[in-house]
Amino acid sequence: MIDRAGLAGFLRRRRESLQPDDVGLPRGQRRRTAGLRREEVAALCHMSTDYYSRLERERGPQPSEQMIAAIAQGLHLSLDERDHLFRLAGHHPPLRGGVAEHVSPGMLRVLDRLDDTPAEIVTELGETLRQTRLGVALTGDTTSFTGPFRSISYRWFADPSSRALYAPEDHDFLSRMWASGLREVLGRRGRDSRAAYLADLLLADSEEFRAVWDEHEVGLRPQGVKHFVHPELGRLDLTCQTLLDPEQSHALLVYTAAPGSESHEKLQLLSVIGAQALT
Repeated sequence: MIDRAGLAGFLRRRRESLQPDDVGLPRGQRRRTAGLRREEVAALCHMSTDYYSRLERERGPQPSEQMIAAIAQGLHLSLDERDHLFRLAGHHPPLRGGVAEHVSPGMLRVLDRLDDTPAEIVTELGETLRQTRLGVALTGDTTSFTGPFRSISYRWFADPSSRALYAPEDHDFLSRMWASGLREVLGRRGRDSRAAYLADLLLADSEEFRAVWDEHEVGLRPQGVKHFVHPELGRLDLTCQTLLDPEQSHALLVYTAAPGSESHEKLQLLSVIGAQALT
C-alpha cells in the first residue's frame, strides 16, 4: 500500500536538501525556497509540475514504478534512498547490480560538471543512461534507443549504420571487443541474464557475430585512443578516461583530446555547433 504521508514528507525533505548546483542547474537570484523548487524537480524528473506537486500534497493516483524511478534519479537519491522511495509508493525496489539503471548521486555530480566535455554513463552492456551536451553532439542521442538496440554491442552487429561513427580500421577489433565483453557479462550474470538474451538474438541473426563468438575471446579492452568519425567534423582522435561504479556496474566515459591537436580544435568547434549540422 502507498504511504502518502510518508511519500510526501520524504519528497519534500529531499527536495529541500538539494541546491541547484547539486544537480547541474544555475542558481539564479532571489531564491526564496529552501532547496529546489517543485518545478525544477519536475523538470529533472521529466514530468509535469502539477503531477509532482500533487505527490508532495498527498494527492493524485499511485505513481507507477517508472515514475518513481524517474523521481529517484531526478532527486539524485542513493540506492538506499531509492529503495525507500519505492516502498513508500507501494512498490518493490528494483534489483541492484548488473541490470540496475539508477545512476549513483556521486557519478551524476561528476557528469553535471562536464558540460564542456563529451561524456556518457553506460551500463556493463553498453547501454547509455546519461550523456552530456557534447556527448550527444559527438555520438548522437544514444539514450533514445529501445529494446535490444539500447546496447552498443547489439547495435554493432544488428545495424551496420552504427559503425559509421568509428574509423574503418578499428571495425574488426571493435567486433571482437563487443563480443568479448558480452561473453564476460554473460559469464558473470548467467543464462537468465539480459546478456544471454542479446547473445542469443545475435547468434540467430548475425553470421558475423557467430564467427566472432566462436573464437571465445575474453579480456579485450578498449584502446587508449578512440577514433571517431563525426559527420560534420570528420575524424577525431580522443582519449577515453573511465570512472567505474562497482556497486551498479556503471562506467562514466570522458572523452578528451591532446591540447593543440587537430582533434582538440575540432572539439572546441563541436562545443559551438553542438548537435546542429554545419551549414
